[in-house]
Amino acid sequence: MPNTTRQRWSSRAAAGVLALVAAFGVAGTAAAVPPPPPNPSDNEINSSRAQADAKAGEVGQLTNQLAEAESRLADLQDQVELKMERANKALVDQQAAEDAATQAQADAAAARRESDAAAQQIEVARRQLDGFIAGSYQQGSTMGSISAYLGSNSPKDLLARAQLLSSVSGSQLNGLELMEQAQTDKSNKDAAARAALEIAQQKQAAAEAAKHTADAAQAAAVQAQQGQAAQAAALEANKNSVEQELYTAQQRVAGLQGQRQRYQDWLAQKQREDEERARQAALAASKGSAGGGGGGVVRPVTGVSGSIVERAIARAMAQLGMPYAWGGGNASGPTLGIRDGGVADAYGDYRKIGFDCSGLMIYAYGGAVSLPHYSGYQYTAGRQVPLSQMRRGDLLFWGRWDIHHVALYLGNGMMIEAPQSGMVVRVTPVRYGDILPYAVRLAG
Repeated sequence: MPNTTRQRWSSRAAAGVLALVAAFGVAGTAAAVPPPPPNPSDNEINSSRAQADAKAGEVGQLTNQLAEAESRLADLQDQVELKMERANKALVDQQAAEDAATQAQADAAAARRESDAAAQQIEVARRQLDGFIAGSYQQGSTMGSISAYLGSNSPKDLLARAQLLSSVSGSQLNGLELMEQAQTDKSNKDAAARAALEIAQQKQAAAEAAKHTADAAQAAAVQAQQGQAAQAAALEANKNSVEQELYTAQQRVAGLQGQRQRYQDWLAQKQREDEERARQAALAASKGSAGGGGGGVVRPVTGVSGSIVERAIARAMAQLGMPYAWGGGNASGPTLGIRDGGVADAYGDYRKIGFDCSGLMIYAYGGAVSLPHYSGYQYTAGRQVPLSQMRRGDLLFWGRWDIHHVALYLGNGMMIEAPQSGMVVRVTPVRYGDILPYAVRLAG
């Protein structure tokens, strides 16, 4: 190839290479930006938020209905306990009446036996007296008649016979009278015992009827309580179902908001990359205009990896919609809440998987900064800066006397927090009531 031709080709090739270097430097820079993520419309976000709000309202209504059902259930439980006590009283009264009736029956039987024995004794005495009178008549004399004294051998025998007759007749007549009086007494006791037995039996019947009534009332109260318990359980199940739907709806809102945030982050990264590409193009152009055919290669500048703060915010934002659970959360994620003996227990936090306020901060900075599970200690875990200087990623604290809440500042007056029992992790404007005058900076 002629030298002139070779020189012209070399010049053109050098210019082409320079142009390619500049072009590929720009293209390489642009390639660092990934394709744009989905960018949901405002209508999609608003519609999703409206659905979540509707579910939240439904949960509120079901919560009120459940509270009423549980109140009614408590009243019915009181009624069951009252009726059970009345049934117990009726049982005791029935047993006492049965014991009294048994004793009265035994007394009546004893009185009847005594009366029958007295009647038998009277009958024996009457037969003896009749025999004595009959014997006297067969001897030709009557009780106390003169013939009864005939046949005596001496005045002494006559006196003895008179005394004997008088004694026999008097003792027989007196014995008969006493036995008849005893029979009358025994008959009176028999009548009294029968009357007592009748009263005891009436009381026993009344006690049995009262026990039957008390048992029926108790059974009705228990059935009503079981019915109300079933209704409360159904309401609870319905509430849990709607709460799950609410959680799903909130997750959808959070997902759409996360997509919007990722799209905005992509735009910001793209803008930085565009600026860097323009700078590289200007640098390449300046080198080309200076005739530096052998200038250095322009290297693509990749995007800066996420900082500790951005990573913490991304981790926290990924938990939007997660239930609040007192005592929940660690560096690995949400955990089962614990009992507090009060408000958290009333919301069933010990049955939920989620975060409390300080637990969310532990997870957000997990792996980068170790934090204790107490907002008061987190307040001294980093560098304190005045609120006027707070920036994205700082921790914000609240408390009038003692620190009771912490949240993560996102910038532009917004923060992310796990607010309180019955709520979920959310993004909300910064509240300045009772806020402490210093933010805590854990990185940077």
